[in-house]
Amino acid sequence: MRILILHNHYQDPGGEDAVFEQERILLSTTETVSSLTFKNRKGWRGVWQTLWSPWNVWAAQRIKQAIQRHQPDLIHIHNLHYAIGPIAVVIAKRMGIPVVMTLHNYRLLCPSATLFHHGKLFTSSLRAQYPWKAIRLGVHSHSIFKTCWLASTTWLHKKLGTWQQVDRYITLTDFARQLFIVSSFNVSAEKFVVKPNFVTRSRQSGQPREKHFLFVGRLTEEKGVKVLLDAFSTTGLRLRIAGDGPLRELVKEATKKQPHITYLGALRPAAIDAELASCTALVFPSIWYEGMPITLLEAFAAGTPVIASDLGAMRSMITEGQNGWRFPAGDATILRQKLQQWLDLDEASRRRIGNGARLTYEQHYTAERNKARLLDIYQSVTAQRPRAT
Repeated sequence: MRILILHNHYQDPGGEDAVFEQERILLSTTETVSSLTFKNRKGWRGVWQTLWSPWNVWAAQRIKQAIQRHQPDLIHIHNLHYAIGPIAVVIAKRMGIPVVMTLHNYRLLCPSATLFHHGKLFTSSLRAQYPWKAIRLGVHSHSIFKTCWLASTTWLHKKLGTWQQVDRYITLTDFARQLFIVSSFNVSAEKFVVKPNFVTRSRQSGQPREKHFLFVGRLTEEKGVKVLLDAFSTTGLRLRIAGDGPLRELVKEATKKQPHITYLGALRPAAIDAELASCTALVFPSIWYEGMPITLLEAFAAGTPVIASDLGAMRSMITEGQNGWRFPAGDATILRQKLQQWLDLDEASRRRIGNGARLTYEQHYTAERNKARLLDIYQSVTAQRPRAT
């Protein structure tokens, strides 16, 4: 199968870039894969890209040339914003090429992309025909103009029928799929399929686990860092924190007051693997609708149970008592109780749940299963309609 992958890199590398590269390499082992990438710029170039994002004729020309050069059986789009724009879908369909698009976030439902604003969930745009409230609040980059421009671009192509032309939308969890189906996005449920991300990791080390908990992630409010620190502040339970971000100083201050909390800073993947292999459980207190937290997949791969917020993707991924526990999002008191209950379990029970975490990885999040699912999606799309001449 000949596959052309389109992706736009953000200014700062992120999870979407990693997934794009992972899937490109994975598919290339058996398929003929080509990629066409763009990158968001800063300064006046960034302004120019944003202004042209509703109908980017320069990006359209590059996409036409790539299609003519590679003659793909289908196009897989990861990120369109902003240097590409929705015109990629229009061009592909005009040239008779089926289109698959991965929805890494909620940007097509709300300009915020995260459904999170000012420290809490923001869902006002989900059923709105036009997100007036989001614009008024400037939920994208704290800018009313940027929010309005992005919202208008999405709305325009909704009216033009561009989003309806995509043959399949890939969501990372069933929770995200349901959000898109019940929203005002107005695309039939049959076009949404679930395919999670994956990680490649070796088997559990089998080494004895210590009694400390672990947090790995960006140090931001939406990741529940304040909830985490609140939960551990009065317990005396040991916590190790790996990551970096705007709340770094808050974490450092907590370590000065609470000697049982250790800040590790940003770690390389190998060091994160070692931390996951030695902790008793990963704590994941996020308070927003995560897309597909790679940290959870890494924990499962290491056979590490997860104690996470009962919210969004975590609710889909964590089965109570099988691969971890859940607690009400934002509730530091209940989290504190869960932590103590976890340590009060006998060793055999903790080991059983750890084995369940590894089984979850093997059943859902390996590269092999991911590739098989992805090719099934591609084949279901290419079999639907003949390619235009």
